[in-house]
Amino acid sequence: MNRIVEIFKRSKESNQPVLLPFVCAGSPTVDSLLTLLPALEAGGASIVEIGFPYSDPVADGPIIAAAMHEAIEQGMNPRLIFEQVASVRDQIDLGLVAMVSTSIVIALGGPDDFCKRASEAGFDGCIFPDLVLEEAEPYIIACKTHGLTNTMLISPSTPEDRAVEVSKASSGFVYLLARAGITGERSDIPEIGDRVRHLRQKSSTPIACGFGISNAEQVKAVTKYADGAIVGSALVRRLTEAFDKKKDPIHEAEVFLIELSAGSFSMDDLL
Repeated sequence: MNRIVEIFKRSKESNQPVLLPFVCAGSPTVDSLLTLLPALEAGGASIVEIGFPYSDPVADGPIIAAAMHEAIEQGMNPRLIFEQVASVRDQIDLGLVAMVSTSIVIALGGPDDFCKRASEAGFDGCIFPDLVLEEAEPYIIACKTHGLTNTMLISPSTPEDRAVEVSKASSGFVYLLARAGITGERSDIPEIGDRVRHLRQKSSTPIACGFGISNAEQVKAVTKYADGAIVGSALVRRLTEAFDKKKDPIHEAEVFLIELSAGSFSMDDLL
């Protein structure tokens, strides 16, 4: 069974939601992934989304965009990402998801070539954030051929019927955006209950919610309904700030994940 599918299966059986941090490969240093991934697992992560740096990131706010530009300037590229993931894969049980623009995929030979290389490196799934449903078939086929999950995005403006189609077209989990706009930390609690309930009536694909999820309170709020919480900008900011202040960014990341894990909602909280 695919590792991501197995993680969500165990999560459902244990009533313990999945925590899915996002990191930018090559930030804050080119070789950060080698020590960062084990630290995130120690902190409570089950799945990590690894962003492939791109010069024109899709829907990313200033924190992630800056991390991507810095990573590119430091020499990070897809070949290095594959090599680093392969070198650390045997040390971790994490599910690993490549978050990568279709422009990069096309430059690397197309969906089948990319998914083959990703699978061989040790990735378990892919998110192509700029992929639209009408153009998704080659990516869905490539992911399935090489044993990867394919996660697509549902935005707050996606009509309900189309959201169901996107959910059914996804495998592993579907990414529900908690709010419109670009990535970045927020202080409010997103309202996703109605959206999640409607999707669950029509699709069995697990739901992970992200965009502006920044603290334990927000993690707990979204995992009352969703199967997992995705945290990106808040983690990337802590990594870069720790590095800039000459602190240990890997330790800071692990501590932050422990804090977020404490907010994970369990069905036992309803009893």
